[in-house]
Amino acid sequence: MGLVNYLMGTDARKSLKKLGKIADTVEAKDSYYAQMSDEELKSQTAILKSRLANGETLDDILPDAFAALREAAWRVLKMKHFRVQIIGGICLHQGRIAEMRTGEGKTLVSTLPAYLNALTGKSVHVVTVNDYLAKRDAEWMGKVHKFMGLTVGVVVPGMEDDEKREAYKCDIVYGTNNEFG
Repeated sequence: MGLVNYLMGTDARKSLKKLGKIADTVEAKDSYYAQMSDEELKSQTAILKSRLANGETLDDILPDAFAALREAAWRVLKMKHFRVQIIGGICLHQGRIAEMRTGEGKTLVSTLPAYLNALTGKSVHVVTVNDYLAKRDAEWMGKVHKFMGLTVGVVVPGMEDDEKREAYKCDIVYGTNNEFG
């Protein structure tokens, strides 16, 4: 029955269509955020947190959060999320698996849902496959999050307990499954 539904345009195709509409909304906000000064762009973090505090949901603010972070990534790293990466970020936020090949930008994709979910005030853990990548990603992608006013930590083997405690207090924490476990 699953294959029949897929071939008839339901399930995966409908889901992808919905994701595409959200991505359209994110992309449509590009010029709005591009015209902002650095300070105006950075202030979006507080504005988005305020919107959450006033009753909006993460899904409500997702287009603005993704668009603002997309612009920040461009300014800080000279990297702008492609449409497929925006869709991948939406999937991750929704708790889905977004399969991507080597070189398709998984590291950049993760910045979108990490930023969005960190706006709740709860620490977001980004799991990588090894300590090298945890350190690299915390330093590299952490620049974007820091630009937007968030704190970034990394948890790797060999750290003192006090260092780990401080890292876990950060808005976004990079590490491996072994360390988080």
